[in-house]
Amino acid sequence: MTRAGNFQPRYPLYKDKGDEMEIRWVVNTLFGSCTYAIMTGKSAWLVDCGDVDEILQLLHGPVCGVLLTHTHFDHIYGLNRLLELYPEVPIFTNEAGKEGLLSDKLNLSRYHEDPFVLNSPENIRVIEDGQQVELFEGVNVQAVFTPGHSPSCVTWMTDDAIFTGDSYIPGVKTVTIFPHAEKHLAAQSEATIRRLALSRHIYPGHAPQMDNNEII
Repeated sequence: MTRAGNFQPRYPLYKDKGDEMEIRWVVNTLFGSCTYAIMTGKSAWLVDCGDVDEILQLLHGPVCGVLLTHTHFDHIYGLNRLLELYPEVPIFTNEAGKEGLLSDKLNLSRYHEDPFVLNSPENIRVIEDGQQVELFEGVNVQAVFTPGHSPSCVTWMTDDAIFTGDSYIPGVKTVTIFPHAEKHLAAQSEATIRRLALSRHIYPGHAPQMDNNEII
Protein backbone atom coordinates (compact mmCIF):
# COMPACT_ATOMS: atom_id res chain seq x y z
CA MET A 1 0.00 0.00 0.00
CA THR A 2 1.31 3.44 -0.88
CA ARG A 3 0.16 6.71 0.55
CA ALA A 4 0.62 10.16 -0.84
CA GLY A 5 -0.55 13.47 0.53
CA ASN A 6 -2.16 15.84 -1.93
CA PHE A 7 -2.73 19.56 -1.65
CA GLN A 8 -1.95 20.14 2.07
CA PRO A 9 -0.43 18.48 4.03
CA ARG A 10 2.05 16.36 2.04
CA TYR A 11 3.59 13.35 3.81
CA PRO A 12 6.27 10.85 2.81
CA LEU A 13 5.43 7.63 0.98
CA TYR A 14 5.52 4.21 2.47
CA LYS A 15 5.42 1.02 0.41
CA ASP A 16 3.87 -2.36 1.15
CA LYS A 17 1.97 -5.14 -0.63
CA GLY A 18 3.64 -4.46 -3.93
CA ASP A 19 2.15 -0.98 -4.28
CA GLU A 20 -1.18 -2.53 -5.24
CA MET A 21 -3.09 0.19 -3.39
CA GLU A 22 -2.56 3.77 -2.39
CA ILE A 23 -4.18 6.25 -0.06
CA ARG A 24 -4.49 9.87 -1.08
CA TRP A 25 -6.35 12.73 0.52
CA VAL A 26 -7.41 16.33 0.41
CA VAL A 27 -7.83 18.74 3.28
CA ASN A 28 -11.29 20.18 2.73
CA THR A 29 -12.21 23.85 2.72
CA LEU A 30 -14.68 23.38 5.58
CA PHE A 31 -12.92 23.28 8.98
CA GLY A 32 -9.89 21.48 7.55
CA SER A 33 -11.57 18.08 7.57
CA CYS A 34 -9.95 15.33 5.51
CA THR A 35 -11.39 13.20 2.73
CA TYR A 36 -9.37 10.06 1.96
CA ALA A 37 -9.35 7.89 -1.15
CA ILE A 38 -8.29 4.25 -0.89
CA MET A 39 -7.44 3.28 -4.45
CA THR A 40 -6.33 0.59 -6.78
CA GLY A 41 -5.60 1.29 -10.43
CA LYS A 42 -9.24 0.77 -11.35
CA SER A 43 -11.49 2.01 -8.54
CA ALA A 44 -11.63 3.83 -5.23
CA TRP A 45 -13.39 4.03 -1.89
CA LEU A 46 -13.74 7.30 0.02
CA VAL A 47 -13.48 7.83 3.75
CA ASP A 48 -15.76 10.80 4.50
CA CYS A 49 -16.79 13.22 1.76
CA GLY A 50 -16.11 16.93 1.60
CA ASP A 51 -14.75 18.73 -1.46
CA VAL A 52 -15.80 16.26 -4.13
CA ASP A 53 -14.29 17.86 -7.22
CA GLU A 54 -10.88 18.04 -5.55
CA ILE A 55 -10.82 14.43 -4.40
CA LEU A 56 -12.08 13.14 -7.75
CA GLN A 57 -9.05 14.68 -9.44
CA LEU A 58 -6.89 12.17 -7.60
CA LEU A 59 -8.76 9.00 -8.54
CA HIS A 60 -7.81 6.41 -11.15
CA GLY A 61 -11.34 5.03 -11.51
CA PRO A 62 -14.93 5.24 -10.26
CA VAL A 63 -15.99 5.53 -6.61
CA CYS A 64 -17.28 2.20 -5.26
CA GLY A 65 -18.45 3.34 -1.83
CA VAL A 66 -18.07 5.75 1.08
CA LEU A 67 -17.06 4.89 4.65
CA LEU A 68 -18.14 7.55 7.14
CA THR A 69 -16.16 8.17 10.32
CA HIS A 70 -19.13 10.16 11.68
CA THR A 71 -21.88 12.40 10.43
CA HIS A 72 -20.94 15.88 11.54
CA PHE A 73 -21.48 18.29 8.66
CA ASP A 74 -17.83 18.89 7.80
CA HIS A 75 -17.35 15.18 7.03
CA ILE A 76 -20.45 14.61 4.88
CA TYR A 77 -21.31 17.80 3.02
CA GLY A 78 -20.09 16.51 -0.34
CA LEU A 79 -22.28 13.40 -0.40
CA ASN A 80 -25.16 14.83 -2.43
CA ARG A 81 -22.73 16.11 -5.05
CA LEU A 82 -21.01 12.70 -5.15
CA LEU A 83 -24.32 10.90 -5.61
CA GLU A 84 -25.15 13.14 -8.56
CA LEU A 85 -22.08 11.68 -10.25
CA TYR A 86 -22.31 8.13 -8.84
CA PRO A 87 -25.99 7.49 -7.99
CA GLU A 88 -25.47 3.88 -6.88
CA VAL A 89 -22.66 4.48 -4.39
CA PRO A 90 -23.40 2.91 -0.95
CA ILE A 91 -22.69 4.94 2.17
CA PHE A 92 -21.62 2.95 5.23
CA THR A 93 -22.37 4.24 8.73
CA ASN A 94 -23.99 3.08 11.96
CA GLU A 95 -27.58 3.64 13.07
CA ALA A 96 -26.76 6.96 14.73
CA GLY A 97 -24.96 7.97 11.55
CA LYS A 98 -28.04 7.21 9.48
CA GLU A 99 -30.05 9.50 11.73
CA GLY A 100 -27.42 12.19 11.33
CA LEU A 101 -27.44 11.99 7.55
CA LEU A 102 -31.18 12.63 7.57
CA SER A 103 -31.26 15.46 10.15
CA ASP A 104 -29.60 18.84 9.73
CA LYS A 105 -29.99 19.31 13.49
CA LEU A 106 -28.11 16.11 14.37
CA ASN A 107 -25.35 16.67 11.80
CA LEU A 108 -25.06 20.31 13.01
CA SER A 109 -25.40 21.80 9.53
CA ARG A 110 -28.56 23.65 10.62
CA TYR A 111 -26.25 26.08 12.37
CA HIS A 112 -24.19 26.82 9.26
CA GLU A 113 -24.97 28.64 6.02
CA ASP A 114 -25.83 25.50 4.04
CA PRO A 115 -28.01 22.97 5.92
CA PHE A 116 -27.44 19.41 4.73
CA VAL A 117 -29.74 16.39 4.50
CA LEU A 118 -28.85 13.38 2.36
CA ASN A 119 -31.03 13.35 -0.75
CA SER A 120 -30.85 9.58 -1.25
CA PRO A 121 -31.47 7.69 2.01
CA GLU A 122 -31.74 4.45 0.03
CA ASN A 123 -27.95 4.59 -0.42
CA ILE A 124 -27.31 4.27 3.32
CA ARG A 125 -25.96 0.94 4.55
CA VAL A 126 -26.17 0.53 8.33
CA ILE A 127 -23.28 -1.50 9.75
CA GLU A 128 -22.68 -3.21 13.09
CA ASP A 129 -19.69 -2.94 15.40
CA GLY A 130 -16.96 -5.28 14.15
CA GLN A 131 -18.53 -5.73 10.73
CA GLN A 132 -16.22 -6.03 7.74
CA VAL A 133 -16.74 -4.43 4.35
CA GLU A 134 -14.94 -5.72 1.28
CA LEU A 135 -13.20 -2.91 -0.57
CA PHE A 136 -11.38 -4.88 -3.24
CA GLU A 137 -10.76 -8.55 -3.84
CA GLY A 138 -9.01 -9.87 -0.75
CA VAL A 139 -9.00 -6.46 0.96
CA ASN A 140 -11.46 -5.77 3.78
CA VAL A 141 -11.97 -2.91 6.18
CA GLN A 142 -13.41 -3.43 9.65
CA ALA A 143 -15.76 -1.08 11.50
CA VAL A 144 -14.96 -0.33 15.13
CA PHE A 145 -17.51 1.81 16.94
CA THR A 146 -15.72 4.61 18.81
CA PRO A 147 -18.42 6.88 20.29
CA GLY A 148 -17.78 9.92 22.45
CA HIS A 149 -17.20 12.76 20.02
CA SER A 150 -20.48 11.64 18.45
CA PRO A 151 -22.65 8.51 18.70
CA SER A 152 -22.09 8.12 14.96
CA CYS A 153 -18.30 7.68 15.27
CA VAL A 154 -16.86 4.66 13.47
CA THR A 155 -13.15 3.96 13.15
CA TRP A 156 -12.25 1.95 10.05
CA MET A 157 -9.16 -0.24 9.93
CA THR A 158 -7.31 -2.39 7.45
CA ASP A 159 -4.24 -4.52 8.11
CA ASP A 160 -1.93 -1.51 8.08
CA ALA A 161 -4.11 1.62 8.16
CA ILE A 162 -6.65 3.08 10.57
CA PHE A 163 -9.05 5.93 9.78
CA THR A 164 -9.96 7.52 13.09
CA GLY A 165 -12.17 10.46 12.15
CA ASP A 166 -12.47 12.87 15.07
CA SER A 167 -12.34 10.10 17.68
CA TYR A 168 -8.56 10.38 17.72
CA ILE A 169 -6.47 13.14 16.16
CA PRO A 170 -2.88 12.74 17.40
CA GLY A 171 -1.83 15.77 19.41
CA VAL A 172 -5.37 17.16 19.61
CA LYS A 173 -7.84 16.72 22.48
CA THR A 174 -11.06 14.99 21.40
CA VAL A 175 -13.90 17.50 21.25
CA THR A 176 -16.88 16.59 23.45
CA ILE A 177 -18.79 19.89 23.62
CA PHE A 178 -21.34 19.03 20.94
CA PRO A 179 -24.84 17.71 21.65
CA HIS A 180 -24.86 13.92 22.29
CA ALA A 181 -21.10 13.86 22.94
CA GLU A 182 -19.94 11.93 26.01
CA LYS A 183 -16.55 12.62 27.57
CA HIS A 184 -16.10 9.25 29.27
CA LEU A 185 -16.93 7.37 26.06
CA ALA A 186 -14.49 9.56 24.13
CA ALA A 187 -11.71 8.57 26.56
CA GLN A 188 -12.56 4.88 26.20
CA SER A 189 -12.63 5.16 22.42
CA GLU A 190 -9.29 6.94 22.31
CA ALA A 191 -7.73 4.19 24.39
CA THR A 192 -9.13 1.58 22.00
CA ILE A 193 -7.82 3.43 18.96
CA ARG A 194 -4.37 3.91 20.46
CA ARG A 195 -4.15 0.17 21.02
CA LEU A 196 -5.33 -0.67 17.51
CA ALA A 197 -3.05 1.95 15.97
CA LEU A 198 0.16 0.50 17.38
CA SER A 199 0.77 -1.51 14.20
CA ARG A 200 -1.08 0.76 11.76
CA HIS A 201 -0.66 4.12 10.07
CA ILE A 202 -3.13 6.70 11.39
CA TYR A 203 -5.35 8.78 9.11
CA PRO A 204 -7.31 11.24 11.28
CA GLY A 205 -10.38 13.33 10.51
CA HIS A 206 -8.47 16.62 10.41
CA ALA A 207 -4.92 17.45 9.40
CA PRO A 208 -2.77 17.08 12.52
CA GLN A 209 0.31 18.96 13.59
CA MET A 210 3.26 16.83 12.60
CA ASP A 211 5.48 16.67 15.67
CA ASN A 212 6.45 13.01 16.09
CA ASN A 213 6.61 9.71 14.29
CA GLU A 214 3.35 8.51 15.80
CA ILE A 215 1.33 10.48 13.27
CA ILE A 216 0.62 8.93 9.92
